[in-house]
Amino acid sequence: MTAVQLTPQDTVERGLALAAAEGADDCVVLVAETSSTNLRWANNTLTTNGAMRGSSVTVIATVGSGEGTAAGVIGRSSVTEDTLREIVSAAIATARAAGPAEDARPLVDGTASADWALEPEETTVGVYEKFAPSLGESLKRAAAEKRRLYGFANHEVVTLYVGSSTGLRLRQALPRGYVSSTGKNDAHSAWVGTATRDFTDVDALSLDTELTRRLGWAGRTVSVDAGRHPTILPPAAVADLMTYLYWQLDGRDAFEGQTVFSKSGGGTRIGDTLSSQPVNLHSDPALAGLEAFAFAVARSSGGSSSVFDNGLTLTATDWIRGGKLEHLMTSRYTADLIDVPTATPGIENYVLSVDGATGTTDDLVAGLDNGLLLTCLWYIRVVEPQTLLLTGLTRDGVYLVENGEVTGAVNNFRFNESPVDLLARFTAAGATVPSFSREWGDYFSRTATPPLLIPDYNMSSVSQAS
Repeated sequence: MTAVQLTPQDTVERGLALAAAEGADDCVVLVAETSSTNLRWANNTLTTNGAMRGSSVTVIATVGSGEGTAAGVIGRSSVTEDTLREIVSAAIATARAAGPAEDARPLVDGTASADWALEPEETTVGVYEKFAPSLGESLKRAAAEKRRLYGFANHEVVTLYVGSSTGLRLRQALPRGYVSSTGKNDAHSAWVGTATRDFTDVDALSLDTELTRRLGWAGRTVSVDAGRHPTILPPAAVADLMTYLYWQLDGRDAFEGQTVFSKSGGGTRIGDTLSSQPVNLHSDPALAGLEAFAFAVARSSGGSSSVFDNGLTLTATDWIRGGKLEHLMTSRYTADLIDVPTATPGIENYVLSVDGATGTTDDLVAGLDNGLLLTCLWYIRVVEPQTLLLTGLTRDGVYLVENGEVTGAVNNFRFNESPVDLLARFTAAGATVPSFSREWGDYFSRTATPPLLIPDYNMSSVSQAS
């Protein structure tokens, strides 16, 4: 017998009905439909392209009421009518076996999206209609110039449906795409990347022009010792570091003394000045070009996330304003725990900006007498959570700047730096632009950052990586 495939809306309604019939006091059902397509190229040849579809269902069942409410969460991919019943039963059994949930709150009151009844949105290879021809031209150009290009382009659309026993019926479709490209010659390599919603704003030839420029800088190589160096971080490298900072803005972890945002002696550093510079870190689900889910989505509880908050409306949030820590990520439960008036769940985008800053990375280079240009980082890990000291390696392009010009490539380094400290120490900044983190951008690409000049970036040791 062929398994019966349900529409996302039917999955939600059927799941809620099954939960009620089996004795759950409340229930939330999340259905995520993903459509994606990609291109891959190597050694100046398009090697693969593909299209995929995926579906996942998460059922959150609760039993009990008030402070005695317990929750059970079960998720599975490619759910059919038969397996949905299994998931609902398992979620209820998990809730009945669990103790009361500390983050229990009444489910979010029901609101309905006007587009609830619409089918999931899809992407196709047609999204590359403008990008693919320019990619082909760049591959030909690289071959003629005896360079080699390697890279990956990906586009996906996630359509999320959230329904609850309190009447919640929310739907939102979010597109996201990116390009990551590496250029190589016989001796050196360079990297560029960019994020996009629909590839209409991505020109592969322009990306290749930047790769060519960076490989040209490497025509001269210079050995530089480890130590503290004046260093320019372009927006991509800033995103490599600031995305990690963003993920550490967890209110509960800070309250429990585990992070750089914990106050000595107890509590959090909300209200503390992190930088004397007019620096801001802001999220808004409605940011043009960086649109994110407009409501909280939680498939598990922990830290700043709570399954009871699914569907909670997200609003623009200043995490840092004028150098002062304004908010940390909280659920309704953790907002009460750390004694702040309003829950501020995480949002899947951020913008880092400096008031009054203008210009580009090239402008910062033109103003630097002697130092380094550090284009991207990788293998970033935490060394010390209480200061958010990170370590990692440079990759595919560290360049020497002399008298306002890039004059050569230098060796790679291991670095040790805290992005929180960098916000207090930078001495110049450019305008904020959309950015793409090489380290994190394949799954967190909705970022905008400025280039920064750090007067004493800590290159702790020379790396043999090439």
